[in-house]
Amino acid sequence: MTILPGVGLGDVMTSAAAAVGVPDCHDALGVGETDCAVVCLVDGLGATAIEDHREIFPSLRDAEGGWVGAPFPSTTATGLATLGTGLHPGRHGILGATFLLPDTHEVLAPLRWGSSPSPHAVQPEATVFERANRSGVDCLSVGPSAYAHSGLTRAAFRGADYFDAENIQQRAAAISSAGQGRQLIYVYWPDLDRAGHEYGVDSDEWRAAASDVDELIDALRAALPMNGRLIVTADHGMQTVVERLWMEDDHRLMMDVDVVAGEPRARFLYTSQIDDVANRWATVLGERAHVLTRHEAVGEGLFGDVHPDMIDRIGDLVVLPAPGIIVASRSFDPLLSSLAGQHGGLTDAERRIPALILG
Repeated sequence: MTILPGVGLGDVMTSAAAAVGVPDCHDALGVGETDCAVVCLVDGLGATAIEDHREIFPSLRDAEGGWVGAPFPSTTATGLATLGTGLHPGRHGILGATFLLPDTHEVLAPLRWGSSPSPHAVQPEATVFERANRSGVDCLSVGPSAYAHSGLTRAAFRGADYFDAENIQQRAAAISSAGQGRQLIYVYWPDLDRAGHEYGVDSDEWRAAASDVDELIDALRAALPMNGRLIVTADHGMQTVVERLWMEDDHRLMMDVDVVAGEPRARFLYTSQIDDVANRWATVLGERAHVLTRHEAVGEGLFGDVHPDMIDRIGDLVVLPAPGIIVASRSFDPLLSSLAGQHGGLTDAERRIPALILG
């Protein structure tokens, strides 16, 4: 497999939509014309994991396509919104695992999002499914019942009917029972990410979860109609933690910090004392982390083109730990900070993901 230059996760659903005839969507992946395009997102399936464990994924041996880039932060909420809208994070506004909504001064955690604040207000851009609906394409989102009415589902995938599916067989059944006509279907699989977080990449538990992914891909492929296409992608990869830097262990890191957000591999700090806090963090962490101001992070294009309404959601400071290191917090996200596997940063293991096509 090769890297597809200039192609990212935001091009995956739009390529599938173009393949079923949605106007103004570009088939950047080369899916080709079809009446049924299925996008299966495997949470946490990085390209390096596939390369390092080819024996676990025989279902992908004859896949076309290649590797593409996950958005930054390389985290589930941002990835799903990027897939569902076809936009960069700076446009759709789901800017991390947690981030501040400046209008209400509320820290939003999209993975624990219900009905408030309004998903449409937080993410007002049209989704790919809404665009497909206007073109007469039937849209279906397939995943666990717990996510059917979540704020993130409504922000990223509104416009699709939701099919509750808890296991591989139910997901395959959703595809095989889809109606006639043009179909755009999204399937979500969370289990690999959970195993990686709890036990680390390449653990026995992770390998077992990876084997389930291979079974899932085979089952979805078998359920496709005659000329259907299956696109296997991910929201991010993952790396195993080798060092934890606990914020609370050095009082200098907590001084003048008003709000902590983001996640351990992409920490957001909100403060009115930007220069002082930046200098202290840079002094304490040294080469173990890169500290950027919001202006610097936006200027480097980390979030893509940033809409003026979204810019203040980004931390006043963005802290990017070196590979294998996390900035952990006992006061903000102690459970997440304790997990063996992490993502969110800019490394190849976190950001290079599959966009693999099977028919």
